[in-house]
Amino acid sequence: MRELVLGTRGSALALWQARHIAVLIREHHPDVEVVERIIKTEGDIQQSEPLGRSDVGVFVRRIEQAMLAGEIDLAVHSLKDLPTSQPDGLVIASVPPRHDPRDVLLTTAGHTFEELPAGTVIGTGSFRRRAMLLHARPELKTAPVRGNVDTRIRKLADGEFGAIALALAGLERLGLDRMPYRPIEVEVLLPAVGQGALGLETRADDDKARELIAELDDAATHQAVIAERAFLHELGGGCLAPATAFGEVDGGRVELRAAVGDADGVELIRDEEAGPVEDVAEIGIRLARRMKAAGATRLLEKSRDEADRPGPS
Repeated sequence: MRELVLGTRGSALALWQARHIAVLIREHHPDVEVVERIIKTEGDIQQSEPLGRSDVGVFVRRIEQAMLAGEIDLAVHSLKDLPTSQPDGLVIASVPPRHDPRDVLLTTAGHTFEELPAGTVIGTGSFRRRAMLLHARPELKTAPVRGNVDTRIRKLADGEFGAIALALAGLERLGLDRMPYRPIEVEVLLPAVGQGALGLETRADDDKARELIAELDDAATHQAVIAERAFLHELGGGCLAPATAFGEVDGGRVELRAAVGDADGVELIRDEEAGPVEDVAEIGIRLARRMKAAGATRLLEKSRDEADRPGPS
């Protein structure tokens, strides 16, 4: 029996994702033994402080180091946590079908975003969410929150916030439906780059591992996230910046919508680009360059200064 060592974080969501992929691999390859190895990352260790610009990759670095060292053969990442620049020798070999990529709003009363009373404090550690939610409704407030999904929901139940914003995919994958949640439409809040998608990472020269996960790839999802990640890489924003792009593939074409704002939601630049799937990376690059020319660079520089201070308030 062949063995495939799968590295993963130890959080409930990371374990769900890793075990979900392990089941799929075994379904396609019954002769393969998938061995789980839990790796604690910097992001798991640092739970009390908000993330800043120096924290890009905190949820993946140690896992990638273990792969380069030959200690593991495969890593399953939430693609929104994976930096757009990968270490030499590693590749995203497969991207399975995407879950619903939207964010959701959780409140004890079951409010939609539009129904939130003025002055409500939304708990979020994301500058992207902060920028777009405050731009849509400047009479609201935000406050930083860290911890896993369960911890954040408990803080909401304890009254630390009037609402919290989370990724729908994580909530539904974990079956955490004890608190009412309402999706926030992408017209208000564009998802993070790669949100709802999983990235299966291997060594570039590991043909055996790549073969085992090739059948799990969904071409439309993979093409969409390539465009999104190309946009963010060209923009130079990083996964913690108040900037994002969301791609959808239909009929051989990709439509990419993007937004870049300041951390307080005062300014927000939106734009979009479309083209054939053969040009997905170039579509993202073109859109990023146009938005930089429209002022996105200035907004990102402003947000970087903000990211070096205490988190959203």
